[in-house]
Amino acid sequence: MEYKMQLTDEQQALLSGEKGETLAKVMETLVRYGELFGADRMVKVTSEYNHLVTSFGLKALTPVYSLMDRLIEAGAVSGQKFSADPKPLDKNVPSGFIQNIVFNKFMYTKQDFYEGQLKKLGLMNEDAFTCTCYMNEVGNVPKKGDILSWSESSAVVYANSVLGARCNRNSGIIDLMGSVVGFVPDFGLLKDEGRMADWIVEIRTSKKPEAQLLGSAVGMKVMESVPYIKGLDKWFTALDEDAKTYLKDFGAATASNGAVGLYHVENITPEAVELGQGLIKPDAKVYVIDDAELKRVYDSYPVIWKDKQAKPKLCFMGCPHMSLNQLISWTKRVEEGLKKSGNKKVVVPTVFTAAPGVLKEFETTPYAKRLKDTGVITSYICPLMYMNNPLSTKMPVITSSNKLRTYTSARYYTDDEILEKITKGGN
Repeated sequence: MEYKMQLTDEQQALLSGEKGETLAKVMETLVRYGELFGADRMVKVTSEYNHLVTSFGLKALTPVYSLMDRLIEAGAVSGQKFSADPKPLDKNVPSGFIQNIVFNKFMYTKQDFYEGQLKKLGLMNEDAFTCTCYMNEVGNVPKKGDILSWSESSAVVYANSVLGARCNRNSGIIDLMGSVVGFVPDFGLLKDEGRMADWIVEIRTSKKPEAQLLGSAVGMKVMESVPYIKGLDKWFTALDEDAKTYLKDFGAATASNGAVGLYHVENITPEAVELGQGLIKPDAKVYVIDDAELKRVYDSYPVIWKDKQAKPKLCFMGCPHMSLNQLISWTKRVEEGLKKSGNKKVVVPTVFTAAPGVLKEFETTPYAKRLKDTGVITSYICPLMYMNNPLSTKMPVITSSNKLRTYTSARYYTDDEILEKITKGGN
């Protein structure tokens, strides 16, 4: 079969089978995939590490395991070490007897097998299970301009936007293949023209908007387009840890409530600092977000609990995983909330999720014991995977994550509302 794509001698050798039949099929898949999107060449993956989302130990994903086995058997393992999305299970997270049966006997029965495959393929280390692989405590932090072959929508949008790396929103299998051969099709967000902004988003709120609420509004409006955000520099003057944490949550919501793979924040994110409004296309549309617009978006969220007035039985914070400064700041907030309410411990079982490396670092601080004393549980799991249990779906679960709200039955509340509910109680 003839392809229009211009390949280097090295790439052609892979396609022709000089490095084996398996690698040839992998290369052929990538070439065909790239040509569907108009790519005329393949470019080299330049990041030190990859990030994978291929499975969560679900028995139904047997074809994925079979494909990974074929790659392992052929020696076609990733040329990069990689991190992977979070584990789905943790015995410390509250769950009932029957829930656990469903988790362990029906849903994630292949988890151990899957993790074994990842180790053979090139897992960075035992702590490399997180959706926020770009945290310093995890160690998978691409450089500006790096070409990635990553999956996980929230990680991809962060890498593109906050770090200035380049990666398309592809499937986990496609990105595994890109990492295996070391090349990806050159289209979309890998190209300068693909990183130009189609939308101008003007923030005109009276106070700093909730990151996940703002991201939700932007994502639902621009969908897969690239927005250029004006007005956030009123509250952030540099890309410090507070700004990175905010943009982590903002980006995750844009990627899940829409399909955003890249955004620019004026005077803050790397490309916006470098190129400014030169990133905006001449025909860019304008979306104004004020207090009324945020309220409209908030009020539009459906409540799919069977009993809409039910008292929350569980609270998840950290989808995507919380940063170290979030764990510390939320420890203080929970303590203050409990002091005001007169309670000693949270009145709603509450789980803060974070990367294993972040949790280990948190444990070295005095805040870890303080948070434990409030009754809050810390965990490394993916809350979304917990909520995929049909019995979890029936629970009145609350969260300040718009990603978790979008994909599950969890109910969204702002951070202030969450704080009141877990420290004071009420519907």
